[in-house]
Amino acid sequence: MKTPQGIASKIGTGITGIALLAVIVIAVTFILSNARIRMDLTSDRQFSLSDGTRKILEKLDREVVLKYYFSSSADIPIDMKNYARHVEDLLQEYRLAGRGRIILERYAPTADSDAEEWAQNEGLEPQTVNPFAPPAYFGLVAKCGSEQQCIPSFSGIDDAKLEYTLTRLVSRVLYPQKPVIGVLSSLPIMGAPMNQMAMMMQQPRDEGWMVCKMLKEDYELRTVPPETERIDAEITLLIVMHPKELSDKALFAIDQFVLRGGRLIACVDPLSSMDARSGGNPMMRMMGGTTPSTLGKLFDAWGVGFDTTKVIADLGAVTTLSSQGRVVESPTFLWLKRDRMNRNDLLVAPLSQLMLPFAGSLVDRTAGKLVFTPLLSSSEKDSGPIDAMGAQFASVASIRTQFRPDNQPHVLAARLKGTFQTAFPQGVDNTHSNGAANQLINGNSAVLIIADTDFLADENCVRAVSMGFGMQSYQPLNDNLAFFLNAVEQLTGREELLNLRARGSLKRPFRHVDELDLKAMRAWQSKEDELSKVLEGTRAKIQALQAQKKGAQKLLLSRDQQAEIEQFRVTESQVNRQLKEVRKDLNRDKETLGVVVKSVNIAVMPVLLIVFGIMRTVSRRKRLS
Repeated sequence: MKTPQGIASKIGTGITGIALLAVIVIAVTFILSNARIRMDLTSDRQFSLSDGTRKILEKLDREVVLKYYFSSSADIPIDMKNYARHVEDLLQEYRLAGRGRIILERYAPTADSDAEEWAQNEGLEPQTVNPFAPPAYFGLVAKCGSEQQCIPSFSGIDDAKLEYTLTRLVSRVLYPQKPVIGVLSSLPIMGAPMNQMAMMMQQPRDEGWMVCKMLKEDYELRTVPPETERIDAEITLLIVMHPKELSDKALFAIDQFVLRGGRLIACVDPLSSMDARSGGNPMMRMMGGTTPSTLGKLFDAWGVGFDTTKVIADLGAVTTLSSQGRVVESPTFLWLKRDRMNRNDLLVAPLSQLMLPFAGSLVDRTAGKLVFTPLLSSSEKDSGPIDAMGAQFASVASIRTQFRPDNQPHVLAARLKGTFQTAFPQGVDNTHSNGAANQLINGNSAVLIIADTDFLADENCVRAVSMGFGMQSYQPLNDNLAFFLNAVEQLTGREELLNLRARGSLKRPFRHVDELDLKAMRAWQSKEDELSKVLEGTRAKIQALQAQKKGAQKLLLSRDQQAEIEQFRVTESQVNRQLKEVRKDLNRDKETLGVVVKSVNIAVMPVLLIVFGIMRTVSRRKRLS
């Protein structure tokens, strides 16, 4: 029989146990809330510091002070508070990876406080989050010695660009000297000059393409006129964009720049839609025509083949577009995924997808005199060249109907490296007055050739997104900007930021679905070819029967003609029915795949828990028995 003392003792023991458990839970919760335990399970490690960031932080030989400002008042929207927490978490990662060289300071500016005055003096932008509340601050200042840089506001920076922005800020204060880049272009990528009419109408100034706006933040850009005869010695990298009909003197200037060890990015194009819109011959613009671009004699001297009359179509890399209110899949707007990129090359290794409209192809004819490294290529079985003029005016449907693959990959971008031969051994105009060297002795030149120019136009690589409070941000549609900006950083010798820009892509490819689409596309094209052959045969028979008639009989259809037409209608109906079945089969396969994926996502975890529970029960019974 249990005594009152025994019952009281057990109750006391139970209460003590519960109290100890509560203390342990509170202690563990407190420890874990302050501990920085993180596990990044994303495939591309989007929530971990990239190798590029870690390398630059590991090489720090000086202290970098990061002054983080955030006004954490009650008026701040909850979305901004959550984002501010994310920014602070990432800054903590920088502090830990810096091994004592990154000093993180936090400030919470309030109205009329010293922190607010410091924020204003250091260039941070006040933000109005509530018309009846004081302005808020949300930015970062980096200091290293006498050098200081800042991010005026984080509000216009999304998650995809956050790490790159922070690492670039640290890089700026460590290496404040900006490399000089020359830009030679027939397209208004640097912005068009303001004419008097635009000024009178108070139109906003054309600041150029987004790629140049971003380059200006880290480099000194200098315009090089197309009629130039010499490239300044201070220019370390020359960007040549759509070089149309360059004179021999301009080609000679580029030739000499490469021979003396300069780095070159050449974007050439058999068909540039941006060129047709922005300039050139007025008659050509009215007709929708455009002039192709090439480096001509330089390509010949280097051993690079480039056909200015052909663009590449690829049924395995179609891009979904909106055309005249309908959604179409264009084979000339190439959507290149990882399998179309050289995964062994650091320049494109971190990228996920690129989009190249009306791209041409490059051919390796170097014969081993230079190292020709393909970076981007079309698919092997589903791509081939088509006429550039025809691609410009033809509809997507007609291109897909008439296109025939040539069963070989086509190089869309390549890198050249080694000892370059001059294209002008006798100088310009076959005179010795220009004294061109026969070759580069040290072999330090590097040339990147991209067979497209439209891929950098804003409409093809970014979209504007309203961030609220009058702020606007630009989100990447693909990795086009990342590809080009990475190339600039690599060729200017600043590779520490190389792996950062491709993180957080908006479009995630579904490879199996893409394969189903491609399979249906091939079946559809086969049925269309069958219908076209039947139609051509019927027309030929009708014309042959018509030729046998005389006089007024030609106005009437004979029984044979009526029979041929009726037979064609029957065949057309059958083929159209088969085309519908092809589409139904594709949709059925996609729906089946969707059901499988949903079933796995919904059922796998409960099934695993049940199996674990059964195994645990069986194991316990075995131990008890």
